[in-house]
Amino acid sequence: MKGLKKANNTLQEFSELVESKQVSSHNQKNLRVGIDLGTSSIVLSVVNDKGKPIYGAFEYNESIRDGLVVDYVGAVKITRALKAKAELALGTDLVYAAAAVPPGTIGKNKDVVGHVLESAGFEVTCILDEPTAAANVLGITDGAVIDVGGGTTGISILKDGRVVYTVDEPTGGTHMNLVISGAYGISISEAEVYKRNEENKRDVYATIRPVVEKMAAISKHALQEGGYEKGTPIVVVGGASNFEEFTKTFSQYIGLPVHKPLYPEFVTPLGIAMGSEQ
Repeated sequence: MKGLKKANNTLQEFSELVESKQVSSHNQKNLRVGIDLGTSSIVLSVVNDKGKPIYGAFEYNESIRDGLVVDYVGAVKITRALKAKAELALGTDLVYAAAAVPPGTIGKNKDVVGHVLESAGFEVTCILDEPTAAANVLGITDGAVIDVGGGTTGISILKDGRVVYTVDEPTGGTHMNLVISGAYGISISEAEVYKRNEENKRDVYATIRPVVEKMAAISKHALQEGGYEKGTPIVVVGGASNFEEFTKTFSQYIGLPVHKPLYPEFVTPLGIAMGSEQ
């Protein structure tokens, strides 16, 4: 897929910053901050005015469910801690930040995301929809973005850089955890930890493949309903897609090539920072 190499280089760089807890040597003029309130983690990303990754950090989290904030105080506490950690590392105050919400999120559910950032000490520059944020990193203006998160699978179709169709279905990493929990006789929280372990990935995927096939079926229907234009890229992002065979299953089910960047869990967080208006 055209443009994926550049996206992968950026994602690789960001992942290394997160892993090392270091600050990039890139120019730090006009820093832009993104906060991704995810179902399984909250991610803070910082880029410069050229979109180059400068700093990143995350904390695992249970404050968000299916794209909705269910533990406001917990979400604020984690976001505030990430902000303090970033400011210490960067040696500067971070005043502004952007966030994102799943496609179709409206009203108070959208507002509360902004309130979390404000309560954590940020001024909110904008609240993007997640597929638009992802497209900032992927560099696509036409095609489909399938965001497989902890609670939902969001399918969005873009034309000329705009989201023209979107649907969000309640099937995601949480549902994988339910299957793993039942199959291995462990708790839901233990299933999440077990799923993340690289040594377990192959066995886990065999167990959760029916869930992935359901996601693929949902996505295929959405692409047909939304007027997806064949020949434009279909890209899968989101932490729950982080299995080697994931795109193969999707491609077989949909009948079209499906692409996945490196570190799909960091695509939306980085794109939020890139899309910040400050």
